[in-house]
Amino acid sequence: MSLKNRKVNESTHDVDIDIGTAVQSRSHSKVQLFSIIISGWPAVGKTTVAAELADEFGLKIYNGGDILKQIATNMGYQTSGADWWDSEEGRRFMEKRRSDPTSDKEVDSKLKEIIRSGNVVVTSYTLPWLVKDNCIKLWLQGSPKNRAKRMASRDKISYAEAAEIVQERDYQNKRIYEGLYGFEFGKDLSVFDFSLNTDMMDLGSLIKISKDIVRKVRYRSD
Repeated sequence: MSLKNRKVNESTHDVDIDIGTAVQSRSHSKVQLFSIIISGWPAVGKTTVAAELADEFGLKIYNGGDILKQIATNMGYQTSGADWWDSEEGRRFMEKRRSDPTSDKEVDSKLKEIIRSGNVVVTSYTLPWLVKDNCIKLWLQGSPKNRAKRMASRDKISYAEAAEIVQERDYQNKRIYEGLYGFEFGKDLSVFDFSLNTDMMDLGSLIKISKDIVRKVRYRSD
């Protein structure tokens, strides 16, 4: 049974059935180097889920955005502050990326090497489309409304400001990655093993289901 774009709902009973069935297909291929890639729209919870999985399974965690931010720092951009991407300086770097993809390609090259080293969990907008290595690819779906609420709470800003930022970042991500690699970010999900709709569950449920997926795939593959 194909498990591409499998959506998992909040019911624990349904989750156990869906995951168990899906893993039968996924585990036919031995996972020699255990790695996880998490992707999804901005402010959907990728880093939170990645940190929980890293702690649960003893994996190293790498954030593609942090690596890109470090490259920006090396290029002379002022990158202080957790909300740097939404600052004027961050937007200026975003515009440069549209005309010069060197930074993005450098990040993706580094992340490919990291994934192949094994025992890692990586958050990345692009990597699931770029690697064919044996790893678990997880997509986190979320509506702009709920992601804006999460960003507003996380960054201590108004909902209106967060909604505007989410809309702009969604638009820029789609433009950059379609121009750079030719895929439609957020639409072509055929590369993913599992897709979770974060609008249908609270954070605790999302983390639990993510751990259940990884646990069942990993131990059926050992």
